[in-house]
Amino acid sequence: MARIEFIDLAHSYSLPSSALRGRVREGASWALRPMNITWNDGGAYALLGPSGCGKTTLLNIISGLITPTRGKVLFDGQDVTALPPQQRNIAQVFQFPVIYDTMTVFDNLAFPLRNRGWKAADIGKRVQEIAEILELSGDLKHRASGLTADAKQKISLGRGLVRPDVAAILFDEPLTVIDPHLKWLLRRKLKQIHQQLKLSLIYVTHDQIEALTFADTVVVMTQGEIVQSGTAQELFEAPEHTFVGHFIGNPGMNFLSCELTNDAAQIGDQAFTVDRDLASRALTNGGPFKLGIRPEFIECLAAEQPNTQRITIRSVHPMGTHTMISAQLEKQSLWIKVRHDIRLSTDTAWMRVAHGRALLYANERRIA
Repeated sequence: MARIEFIDLAHSYSLPSSALRGRVREGASWALRPMNITWNDGGAYALLGPSGCGKTTLLNIISGLITPTRGKVLFDGQDVTALPPQQRNIAQVFQFPVIYDTMTVFDNLAFPLRNRGWKAADIGKRVQEIAEILELSGDLKHRASGLTADAKQKISLGRGLVRPDVAAILFDEPLTVIDPHLKWLLRRKLKQIHQQLKLSLIYVTHDQIEALTFADTVVVMTQGEIVQSGTAQELFEAPEHTFVGHFIGNPGMNFLSCELTNDAAQIGDQAFTVDRDLASRALTNGGPFKLGIRPEFIECLAAEQPNTQRITIRSVHPMGTHTMISAQLEKQSLWIKVRHDIRLSTDTAWMRVAHGRALLYANERRIA
């Protein structure tokens, strides 16, 4: 395993490396914007973001398939930026299974070890260990060509896991072709594997459920930039960027445009009290200003009470375990998520935000 670091790393497919030595080109078309990040030895990470945000580019820079336009890649402090993939000791699992159909499951799993000169007895022991973890022990003598799609992807996962000496294992959306129920089983299996073998895992996905259930640390990307790295709870409760608030959660965070004073966020005729220090820092940073409020942290009331704001109910959607309410606050749309059925005699109601749950954003960044 290895500690992987990016030092002032950036990449552009349209610019040669020499164009960015020592400086950032204004207006450059970035696949990855300049970043510094550390992937700790033995960590389980997920790279989360929409298609085209730079996740796969970042993964391919770690593996050596792409040389970055600028910056360094370090493995345990050693500069590997110019090293080819075969010298980086990385295992990579792709979206579609990469296996040898004419070989047995055993031979597929043994192939990486045979290439590295392992003894037959050690190969058999290691293959049996990985097959048992992946529940492939009963298929070791079968040809891979006759297996289901999920079993083939298990073999592909096993080929990455079978080498105990790899610096990291990289997963590029490996469950895309898998049935939804089997996806859940394989995610759970990967979590168990990480806990059992203490491997360094980096998992690319655009599915927040996959990311949040698999990883200890989720790295959220958009437009080639890492906008936040943290636990599932941190991403949900304190998004550092409005994109994170939108992308994490179902539905995502409500963002309400507001006018900011020294102690209040004004939305039309209604005001939300704001900490003076927060307001001062936000005003220094400059706008536009927004209040970010999770639907889960809003209470919907049939009558006005202290510290409430008047809203207009547009629709109510019972969801079984909870109820979703579509509403408007001063012509701005928002969602409210409550755990009970709500009975409203008119389309006018009042909302109350849980203490400390209205977050202030200036120029799309949270004021902490």
